[in-house]
Amino acid sequence: MATVDVTREHNLGKEEARVRAQKLADKLAQKLDAKCSWEGDDLNFKRSGADGCIEVREDTIRVTVKLGLMLTPMAGMVKGEIDKALDKYLA
Repeated sequence: MATVDVTREHNLGKEEARVRAQKLADKLAQKLDAKCSWEGDDLNFKRSGADGCIEVREDTIRVTVKLGLMLTPMAGMVKGEIDKALDKYLA
């Protein structure tokens, strides 16, 4: 089992960062068939073989993804996709 952990700083403020995290979650739900739900300022997502959390704070967003055994070899690719998505949604 592998864990991908990416933290990014932003200057959007918490509310705008939440809006953008929701857009990212909508994309995840569509592309990966993930189920997403908010718990406070944390957006949790789950799908077969992977689960994680997008933590929205005033000046940072942290994405953690736990990959199951079958997806562990793809950890590098998953990290790259998270980096690209954060570049897009936090711009």
